[in-house]
Amino acid sequence: MPPWLADRMTRLGAVMAQAIVHHYGRDEFLRRLAHPFWFQSFGSVMGMDWHSSGITTSVIGALKRGLAPLQKELGLHVCGGRGKHSRQTPHELVAIGERTGFDGEALATASRLVAKVDSAAVQDGFQLYLHGFIVADDGHWVVVQQGMNGERKQARRYHWLSEGLASFVEAPHAAIEGPDQGEIVNLTDKRAAASRLAQLDLLSALGPDGITRELASLETRKAKPVAAQAMLPYLAMPAHHDVRASDVVLCRLHGNLAAAAERSPTDFSELLLTPGVGARTVRALALVAEVLHGAPCRFSDPARFSIAQPMPSSKRSDVTRTSSTLATALSPPPRSKTFRR
Repeated sequence: MPPWLADRMTRLGAVMAQAIVHHYGRDEFLRRLAHPFWFQSFGSVMGMDWHSSGITTSVIGALKRGLAPLQKELGLHVCGGRGKHSRQTPHELVAIGERTGFDGEALATASRLVAKVDSAAVQDGFQLYLHGFIVADDGHWVVVQQGMNGERKQARRYHWLSEGLASFVEAPHAAIEGPDQGEIVNLTDKRAAASRLAQLDLLSALGPDGITRELASLETRKAKPVAAQAMLPYLAMPAHHDVRASDVVLCRLHGNLAAAAERSPTDFSELLLTPGVGARTVRALALVAEVLHGAPCRFSDPARFSIAQPMPSSKRSDVTRTSSTLATALSPPPRSKTFRR
């Protein structure tokens, strides 16, 4: 964005944050950041186009710049950001914790886990590139992070709120804003509890060698031709995910599984935090768990809201209709006919 707009957003965002904190408290400001409609509206008031996916990056960046001089007054700290700045979030949290007294190490772990959940446990086709962690002096926090689907040129925003968070791996999101993908690998669904437990059992029972053998066996069985049985009922499963050699590098997967088995995680959160364990490792474990234990891993996409983005004019009418609902809900009461701009 141009420097003049960045400066405007920085100053206006800081003033609005001050007003909300002073009138309603820090927790209310965190709650509002966790609400996707309010966050989108906040970015629009600060100066961004209402339908721009760049609102997320701009708002987080503006708040980080604008609230930095007000940390002592408001007791709010904005960590992370886009790209390389997102990877500095744990270090920032530890440093702030040493100054303010909250458990920075615990929040650093929470930051890593939140990112792992939205990149490995929820496999929706969006790659995370932005991670904003806003924390108060009392340790309450909100996370706003965003992923991008390069092929579709679409963005997806994930909102987390510490208030009322009972689990990092079971229905943890305050909201997810983005286009619904249908059925995906969603291990945060309540019905995925069996899959999460089965994956831990596989590490201890089969080990890396057994898991990679099962994956190779799945690929072999998929490659064999199946005789047609026109007179018998059959299942059509067009959404089935077949594990191909291009999807998984078995030698690398074996190393990741060996590292996870050596660490002996006691729960699914620890498994996600194991270095090297990412989306493909989790997917491999989930597929083998489904075959061996009948534990499903594909459920409905947890996204519940739509975010508009630039697209060809032929498809723009659908976005306009979707977004007009928000615009109507947020618009002020109609003015009298004598009003002139």
